[in-house]
Amino acid sequence: MISSKEDSRSTVDHQPDPKRYDGRMPYRKCGRWGLKLPAITLGCWHNFGGDEPTENQREMIFGSFDLGITHFDLANNYGPPYGSAEINTGKILKHLPRDEILITSKAGYDMWPGPYGEWGSRKYILASLDQSLKRMDVEYFDLFYSHRFDPNTPLDETLGALDTAVKQGKALYAGISSYLPDATAESVEICKNHGFSPLTIHQPNYSMLNRWIENSLMDVCEKNGLGMIAFCPLFQGLLTDRYLNGIPDGSRASLEKSPLRKNEVSEQNIRVIRELNDHAASRGQTLAQMALSWVLRDERVTSALIGASSLSQIKDNVKSVEQTSFSSEELQKLDQILAKINLPKSLWAQD
Repeated sequence: MISSKEDSRSTVDHQPDPKRYDGRMPYRKCGRWGLKLPAITLGCWHNFGGDEPTENQREMIFGSFDLGITHFDLANNYGPPYGSAEINTGKILKHLPRDEILITSKAGYDMWPGPYGEWGSRKYILASLDQSLKRMDVEYFDLFYSHRFDPNTPLDETLGALDTAVKQGKALYAGISSYLPDATAESVEICKNHGFSPLTIHQPNYSMLNRWIENSLMDVCEKNGLGMIAFCPLFQGLLTDRYLNGIPDGSRASLEKSPLRKNEVSEQNIRVIRELNDHAASRGQTLAQMALSWVLRDERVTSALIGASSLSQIKDNVKSVEQTSFSSEELQKLDQILAKINLPKSLWAQD
């Protein structure tokens, strides 16, 4: 097995497309900050694990960069196995110009055994950061997140750890993920009052089928100058053409430990998905393209974070940036269609 520090340039040679910045990919300002993110970000999770980088992984990352995607999103435990996505992605990203890309990682979920291997303590956050930097063989992350709110750790401890990461030069910007509106607003105030490095970005779950952030989180982020990057904008694949005829073999919903619960792919919901698909066709888009365009319709959303299993999927999704405007009549019609969906309450929708 090749170590994370070994450079495999002898087997990989990629010349970036000189037309990658020709205007096809828009770059959106991250809240009030000077940092810009591509409208589409590539998430390197489920399909980037394994013992070694695969040709498909290389093709997806190099192809994404050629399409103008400059942001690659990871976390410490992405794989499987844990950590392998950082190792594999790090090896591939070595062949792209470091100053032209954004590399993100996070700490918060289960990573190693014992009391110090998850959540938001200073010990865990900073140890995980050092491990992630080593796995990816980089000197710093462009963005580093607290991956989830820890109810048993003071916010000033977690945010203080992010501040240390920035001040040590191990991260350029700090962010939070999946924090509720009140915790987000409190986090901003703590950073101000303690002289911590300010928060730059929030990464919440957001899609046509999970709109919890519209209740107040979007306003909190806008008021405090945070950018937003939406994860699961395709609702684990339900907002694609994959489930138009039920649950296909080999799909996420067919797996025993699927993040997409079978009651979410009910007959009633499939009928709603078909209606959405028909409307997407009337716009000249696929359902996935429309779902991404819808997430990006609001400029407060800096980027939509996609997962993919092939470069062709990425190319298809990137076309969504060509048509992110919706008429008020369209939005009203979509709201009427979406009102028929029957889904369990979002884990984050507590208001």
